[in-house]
Amino acid sequence: MKYEYALAYMDGLLPLGWKLGLERFTELCNRLNNPQNHFGVIHVAGTKGKGSTTAMCAGILKEIGCKTGAYYSPYVYDVRERIQINGKMISRTAFARQVDAAKPIIEELACTEFGQTSEFELKTIIGFLAFSERDIDWACIEVGLGGRLDATNVVRPEVTVITNIGLDHTQILGDTHELIAAEKAGIIKEGVPCITATDHPGALEVIKRTATQRNAPLIVVRRGDASAPTCKPGSVYWEPTSHGPDGEHYGGIRVATETRVYSAPEVAMQGSYQRINAACSIAAIEVAMNCLGEKLFEGPIRRALRTVSLPGRLMTIDLPQGRVVAIDGAHNEMAAAALKGPLDAIRKRRNLSRVLIVVGMLSGHEPEPVLRQLVPGSDRVFLCSPNWKRALPTGDLAAIIREEQPGHDVEECGSVKSAVEAAIRFSRPGDLIVITGSFYTVGEADPGWILHLGEQYLSDEMH
Repeated sequence: MKYEYALAYMDGLLPLGWKLGLERFTELCNRLNNPQNHFGVIHVAGTKGKGSTTAMCAGILKEIGCKTGAYYSPYVYDVRERIQINGKMISRTAFARQVDAAKPIIEELACTEFGQTSEFELKTIIGFLAFSERDIDWACIEVGLGGRLDATNVVRPEVTVITNIGLDHTQILGDTHELIAAEKAGIIKEGVPCITATDHPGALEVIKRTATQRNAPLIVVRRGDASAPTCKPGSVYWEPTSHGPDGEHYGGIRVATETRVYSAPEVAMQGSYQRINAACSIAAIEVAMNCLGEKLFEGPIRRALRTVSLPGRLMTIDLPQGRVVAIDGAHNEMAAAALKGPLDAIRKRRNLSRVLIVVGMLSGHEPEPVLRQLVPGSDRVFLCSPNWKRALPTGDLAAIIREEQPGHDVEECGSVKSAVEAAIRFSRPGDLIVITGSFYTVGEADPGWILHLGEQYLSDEMH
């Protein structure tokens, strides 16, 4: 099967529906010899930061010398971003080969009581098959949605991670932190250690109760003094090593576990929340190494954290005349709130003035709290709709802004590209242009295209 045919087959599953549940996917895995059981697994859930935590875990394992797979959800620019081995996307040939292997089994299942395999399930089995075929040592697996009923929850992990709990996908997962925590805590397995940075009291209580019921050791990651080992089972502290008002968004961290202190002078990914993700990753890898009777050293941690990055996570692009573009897929209230600090830090460090926001969102995420976080700090908002079936109309977003922020400068632009173009044309030297609201929005704002557009338009303006 050619890669183009594999993509077409996968896309053809989209209109056939999607639902949470493990029965069909478990059967699909069974009929394909359970590839997910052929390697060690770190399973990562959470409202925000699960992709970055997955990447950091995979990066540290790679630097240790393990052949490591990583499965991400969603992708930004290329569907193969979902499935990586030692930090590189699998080839188009490998992707098509796994679709070819799964296709006859999928069609068999469609004629049974299990029904039609979903597009997400196909992507997930492609990852499992690719990892098994390459005989990897470890896979770091990011949950797609929730946890308990997510297709990835067929794995048998050595470690689980729940980064945090916020209100997102409330129509599916529940409308309280406690209900959402119960869904995400569904990845906790009997006797398997769980790492969490959840700080919402009600959500943390649900996770603690689930861990107790399943005899799973729980390790809680908090900000605090990390100058010495905590000497307390189940406690990990982290602190930034950079000082100043913006230090927590840049530079390095120190992490104290029960018996060790780890120092990483540089964390490539920006934002204080990425330091929390890094601390979760270090704690998870320490547990994984303990399972093997091995010791975790600082060298692999330092090498990994200073290089690991992911598309759509606070990327910056320098345009002519001191304009800066920041790209981040913040799509829920927690992510939007967390983004404000790093954006303020970028403005101060780069001496930027106005903030122009390009926003496009999908249904399934509550737009009001996201816009409430982002709009007040901006000077103009350019609204767009990504090319996806669940895209929210720009008129809906505009109505929310005009009701909550009367008089705010808003422009409805239609497509993502037209909104980015409008923002660049409107910008002046020293402006920060932020593209956000959804990974689907970010996925249509390719950095190379933005750089070319900016250079072309702004060079013409200079002449």
